[in-house]
Amino acid sequence: MQETNVSIEKTEILSDNWYTLKKVTFNIKKQNGETESQSREAYDRGNGAVILLYNTDSKKVILTRQFRLPTYINGNSDGMLIEACAGLLDNNNPEDCIKKETEEETGYKISQVKKIFEAYMSPGSVTEILYFFIAEYSDEMKINEGGGLEEEGENIEVLELDFNETLSMIDNGEIKDAKTIMLLQHLRLKNIL
Repeated sequence: MQETNVSIEKTEILSDNWYTLKKVTFNIKKQNGETESQSREAYDRGNGAVILLYNTDSKKVILTRQFRLPTYINGNSDGMLIEACAGLLDNNNPEDCIKKETEEETGYKISQVKKIFEAYMSPGSVTEILYFFIAEYSDEMKINEGGGLEEEGENIEVLELDFNETLSMIDNGEIKDAKTIMLLQHLRLKNIL
């Protein structure tokens, strides 16, 4: 078992408004054997799950478009982002979470999902682990229009797009969401579509 080189000295809650922003002071043993005290902020929003629905017959995928304030603040002129269906776990297991989110956001009821990997998306500042899934869909699985939950302030547009078009959308900057790019590239690398 690897020896831990970190000891937490102090944790302060800076904000607990939407999610939790903590300032953590810790000691870390460097490679040269010296110990150094550091302080960092970490944003804890919980873990999440993301899924890419794909159809092997039509060679299409289901994506969503919705307003994302942080992108608007950082130069996205209308704040709208095209992305794969995703949500926070909220104390559910990743598979149950993503099935529920898929139905709420896209209107498709899926029963079989395949976990492909998990990843830290912004490990320098955010604690979240994101669980990545893919699943096949068909027209028969569509049970409602999707769009998200009104009580959660969601206003989601559901997009059914040609897979090759989505790859071009990455190249031309129309798709800028990292999790979505990772999932689309996975389908290409594994020759799924």
